[in-house]
Amino acid sequence: MIDHLAPYGETKDAGAPWINRVPEHWEVVRSRYLFREIDRRSATGAETHLSMSQKLGLVPSNQVDQKTLVSESYIGAKLVEPDDLVLNRLKAHLGVFAIANRAGFVSPDYSVFRPADGANVRFFEYVLRSSACRAELRTRAKGIVEGFWRLYTPDFYQIRLPVPPIEERQLIVRFLDTHGALTARLIRAKQRLIKLLEEQKQAIIHRAVTRGLDPNVRLKPSGIAWLGDVPEHWQIRRLKQIARLQSGEGITALDIHEQGEFPVFGGNGLRGYTTACTRDGDYILIGRQGALCGNINYATGRFWASEHAVAVHPKATYVIRWLGELLSVMNLNQYSIAAAQPGLSVERVQRLPIPYPSFDEQQAIVRHIENNTANIERGLACVRDEVALLREFRTRLVADVVTGTLDVRAAAAVLPEITESAPIDEPADGEDLEEAIDDVEDEVIAA
Repeated sequence: MIDHLAPYGETKDAGAPWINRVPEHWEVVRSRYLFREIDRRSATGAETHLSMSQKLGLVPSNQVDQKTLVSESYIGAKLVEPDDLVLNRLKAHLGVFAIANRAGFVSPDYSVFRPADGANVRFFEYVLRSSACRAELRTRAKGIVEGFWRLYTPDFYQIRLPVPPIEERQLIVRFLDTHGALTARLIRAKQRLIKLLEEQKQAIIHRAVTRGLDPNVRLKPSGIAWLGDVPEHWQIRRLKQIARLQSGEGITALDIHEQGEFPVFGGNGLRGYTTACTRDGDYILIGRQGALCGNINYATGRFWASEHAVAVHPKATYVIRWLGELLSVMNLNQYSIAAAQPGLSVERVQRLPIPYPSFDEQQAIVRHIENNTANIERGLACVRDEVALLREFRTRLVADVVTGTLDVRAAAAVLPEITESAPIDEPADGEDLEEAIDDVEDEVIAA
């Protein structure tokens, strides 16, 4: 659908700082002539509560995954009607605009605008969310700190927006909606492939670090609920018996400079005391708090780390990569001491039960993992790059179309009207990798 796109013929100066030129027959108009602000308030707070999501747009708050503050009363919230344009004043410079697809109410801190001519507000949503327009939105927003910038109505009214004829707006929206649906389906198919590849990689790692490489080895109970049986010749030790652990050694974050001699891990989140790892060598960093609880990362040499990490330095008879992979499959969150805000105490980390083989077997396990996951890693990198390129292309295409750089009228005229596309389901149980790859190839052909 994009093979025959071409620039418009005659163009003219747009007269706007964020657009260079527009097609000769387009207008460029200040938004004050396109929208009027509406400020109607809820008398009961009983209407549908709508929340703004950069991914989903303006949707009922119960459809937004992220946690939102719940007010005791929504009396006084701003009412919206279908086709109203809503902006989050604090995030307008990021393109956080959305159309209301249903009646309801939004935060009093949002701005609600109604199109003056009632014609295809969806086009202007595309314009205001485009990468091309965001630079202009940033210049119009006011505030000292970026996180608290606000776009006030008088400043929004000064922004000059491109205005094609109404029939052309409808064709542009049809084209971008169709292309967006195809792109979203293709990205979901690739994300499904990423998930399958990651599961295949984790299965290889899990099997190797919990059962070893000999399929005929005799097994024994490990005494660890999540692990089950292990090879008969393996031992079970506490982590503190096979590694040195460090966390919080009385050095304040104020004494640490991120550009200093040693690297800083978790520098933006350093609070209170930190871990000073002053021995050269390889370390495993275990996250102890919050969303990072149980995360595993590697560090080398000397460094500073947040007190919310435990630095683990295996003793000479242990292989760092083997221990890191084992800790990764252990689901350390199961050892946390809280559900709402997970946390691992240093004492619990020290007491983690570790099933371990001999040094030579550890080395063999690491070689096996590296050899059998190398192609998977390359595949994951390729697919992730493809997803990034698809998103980058989509962003550029939208900007070029809504600013009149590319003419999509002929391409859009043969497209059917599109309704909201259904999401692609996750792989069903038993679906194999080849079937997922075939799905992706089919999506590429369709797009």
